[in-house]
Parts: sequence; structure tokens; C-alpha cells
Amino acid sequence: MHDPVMESVTPARAGLIGNPSDGYFGRTISCTVGNFCARIKLRESDRIVLEPASRDHSVFGSLRELVEEVRYGGYYGGLRLVKASVKKFYDHAVEKKIGLDGRNFTISYDSDIPLRVGLAGSSAIVISTLRALARFFHVELDRTHLANLALAVETEELAIPAGLQDRVVQSYGGLVFMDFSRQYMEEYGYGRYEELDPALLPPLYIAYLAKVGEGTEVPHSDLRRRYSEGDEKVRRVIRDLADMVLEFRVALEDGKVWRMAELMNRNFDLRAAILPVSEANWKLVNTARNMGLCAKFCGSGGAVVGICESEKDYAALCGVMKAAGAEVIRPLVTSGKAEERK
Repeated sequence: MHDPVMESVTPARAGLIGNPSDGYFGRTISCTVGNFCARIKLRESDRIVLEPASRDHSVFGSLRELVEEVRYGGYYGGLRLVKASVKKFYDHAVEKKIGLDGRNFTISYDSDIPLRVGLAGSSAIVISTLRALARFFHVELDRTHLANLALAVETEELAIPAGLQDRVVQSYGGLVFMDFSRQYMEEYGYGRYEELDPALLPPLYIAYLAKVGEGTEVPHSDLRRRYSEGDEKVRRVIRDLADMVLEFRVALEDGKVWRMAELMNRNFDLRAAILPVSEANWKLVNTARNMGLCAKFCGSGGAVVGICESEKDYAALCGVMKAAGAEVIRPLVTSGKAEERK
């Protein structure tokens, strides 16, 4: 008799300060966003089956429907992420001489994380898949190495430029300080990570445009090239982003909300100095700033995060963002590992 279905759940994430320095020996503070999640279900079966989700469908009611689907979700669904995760998990087991039993499995996924807006939907699917596989085969995979393995799924298997930030915060859960200094990374193969108390955070908001994203690989490919070629402006901005994370942490621990807001705005301004910002993304940022609120990208664009302490201001923000074609949420940040249950 086959074992019951096991389930692995990983939330979205928002980069609060420092991104995109995480891929360049920088620092970040990030949090998980429990409003959205990616969910993997895995059960023993006679053959290995990877079941597609609704986002992987290939049947359309019209040509217009197909085109709209591509504009919204791109050409790739999440199934490639699941398949690459399974392959990388197997490679890891072989490399570490971990014996896997001969059981087969059926794996399915679902996600309500908004697509291509920088809320780490792809890495959430990967993390959930690796966790489910580790549980199924009784393989020990601590949070630090889970993050490294998840990064390798995207960078090595799928050639997607990415950094460790998303995978670390989604492996740890909650609010996490991350230091990816070159010396530490080269010596240990991972960064220095500290879990912070989410209760220190002031009330946040996240606003996102459902159909504006372009995928992390688009802006980051050129940035990585310029960094590798020694572009001094890019390298200076990356250093400044890393330094402001330390200032932000002090302000967070001292309760200086005004200083945190200043640094979040500065983070976006620095990023905009080295990477293009689309008209839709400028509108998203400026809609919040015109109300006197801070705003920066959660990730690569399409969603912004900021501080909004007043419920009256939050209600007003929801109204103006809706008029601008955006959804607004109060992010749910909880401490501890992402939920995982059987």
C-alpha cells in the first residue's frame, strides 16, 4: 500500500533592502510573504509522473487567448522547474553517495504567487520540490544547503541568472539578514545568515501589477555581464547597496522607521541608476511616493514594497493603486521555516 500524499509549502518573498547585490557578494534583508505560496504534493506511485498545473496548459479557446497567456506567463510554466529540481536532487544524491530506494512517485504542483513580478515564485516551486523529495527519500538537507541546491537548479540546469537571496529566505522563513561577502562565500560556499524578529518590522505594504513582469533573467543578464566586465558604476552601486543593509538593520533594531523608509527609497534610486525601469514600474513606484510613502522593488520589478503605518493611508493607497491597475496587500511575515506538513 502506498504512503499518503505528502505536501510541501513555500511562501513568496520580498527583498526589503540590498537587492540586487545578493548575486554580487553583497548583503540583503528579506522576508517571506505568507499571502502567496507554491505547493508541492508528492505520493508514491508505480511510475514517475510529473503532473502539469493549470499554468502549463497547451489548449486554448482562441489565438488571442494563447497570445494573452504568453504575454502574462511567458513561454515556460512551472513544470520545467519541477523537472530540473528532480534531476538536481538525483545528482546531489549521487555526488554525496546517498542511496535512494527504488520507489517511484507522482509529483504535482500549484502556485498562487503572482507571475513574473519579483516575488520569487520560481524559487518557491524549486524549494518545495526539493523539500518534498528529501522527505520522501529520507535525505537530510539542512536549510543552508537546501538554498545552495535550489540556486543550482536554476543557474546550472536552466541557465537562469539568480542569486542566493530568494532561496535562503525561503529555506529559513521569516525575516532574514544575509551577508554574501566574497571571503566568506569562497571559504564556506555559502553566506552568513541570521534570523531576525519579524515583530521589529513596521507595517508594510506590497503592491503588484499582475501583467507587467518580464522574468528575472531579462534585467539580470546584462547586469551580470557589466559587473563581470568591471563596469565601475555597477560595482560602486553594488557596494553602496550592500553597505546600506547594515544601516537598515541598525534602524530596524532601533525602531527608526523614517530612516528605514529613506534607505528603501535610496535602494530603488540606486538600482534605477544601473538598470532600466519600465514605464509601468515607474508608475507603480511613483504612485506610492506621491502619497509620501517609500517604495522599492521586491525583486526584479512588477511589485514594490514599502512602509505604510497608517490604516487610513493604506486604504487610500489601495484606492490609487487600483486606479493604476495594481493590487495591494499587507504582507504576512511569520518567523520560522516555511510550512511543511504531511
